[in-house]
Amino acid sequence: MSTPRWIRRPEGSNWGEWGPDDQLGRINMLGPEQVRKGVAEVRAGRTFCLSLPLDLPGGNVLSPVRFPPALRPVIRNDAPYFNYNWREFDPRFPDIAADDAVLLYTQYSTQWDSLAHRGSNFDVMGDGVERPVYYNGFRAGEDLTMNADNHTTCAHKLGIENMAAHGMQGRAVMVNLFRHFGTDRAEVGYDALMRILEADGIEVEPGDFFCFWTGLDRLLLAADGKPDPSLKSACAVLDGHDKRLLQWITDSGLVAIISDNIAIEAAGKHLPDDYCGSILPLHEHCLFKLGVPLAELWLLADLAEYLEAEGRSRFLLTAPPLRLTGAVGSPVTAVATV
Repeated sequence: MSTPRWIRRPEGSNWGEWGPDDQLGRINMLGPEQVRKGVAEVRAGRTFCLSLPLDLPGGNVLSPVRFPPALRPVIRNDAPYFNYNWREFDPRFPDIAADDAVLLYTQYSTQWDSLAHRGSNFDVMGDGVERPVYYNGFRAGEDLTMNADNHTTCAHKLGIENMAAHGMQGRAVMVNLFRHFGTDRAEVGYDALMRILEADGIEVEPGDFFCFWTGLDRLLLAADGKPDPSLKSACAVLDGHDKRLLQWITDSGLVAIISDNIAIEAAGKHLPDDYCGSILPLHEHCLFKLGVPLAELWLLADLAEYLEAEGRSRFLLTAPPLRLTGAVGSPVTAVATV
């Protein structure tokens, strides 16, 4: 019998509830019933692309460690295979061809975070020794590895391909925070969110994707690839330090959280000197404890305005990430169908 990865799980987590080797977390709740609920929301047959152009935000002002996609030509016959004129190699062929390759930072633009994106140091064996682990106790250095010589990486467990293979489709719920806060910075906690859900007649049920629009997507589009640093502190975010909000995420049964903002919660927030805990507590709660993936920098404006004009809040969401084995995040070209 193999040694268990964990004996003690974090308080408030759901580790093991879908089996000792589960790599999907709450995505397990996306099944035929949720797909049918999503399809039932399709009335007009209209679709919305929910992805920004993947070269936005532009530069690396908003995230100094992530960069725009870099396209390069494939090399064929020692020449760039781009505007490649076959007649130069064989006069019989009139063809012109182009292939490209891309260096892609998987979480630069519209993205999914996989469950391998954030972990924590935790005493999983109950022996007083903290170990660096991810959702369901998968180990840094064992289940997620990096080659020290060439820095190639692989999430052998919890990689984004698990979400892709399962299928990211079901019913989604939209909350229009822009209507309530405009582009002013607001850290939205439990009380404020509950007031908004009640005022707007929105109900979030188990198995739903939870989306909220803040207006940051429009600001990024208007910046045209040259965002001002002030955008890092614009528009609404969820208050990840509000424990009642985190408990609501647990109790609601939502399967993922999606926004047009930078990090769902207030990334880079100043913390008091005596603070001890995660710098991104909502990330820790969702990715590490609950297996709830997060999605950021989506293009939600047109969809949110359409739904509000129609007096609706629900829609069918189809949002598979790239089936990129071992990746911890992925771009996504999600489609909403109303």
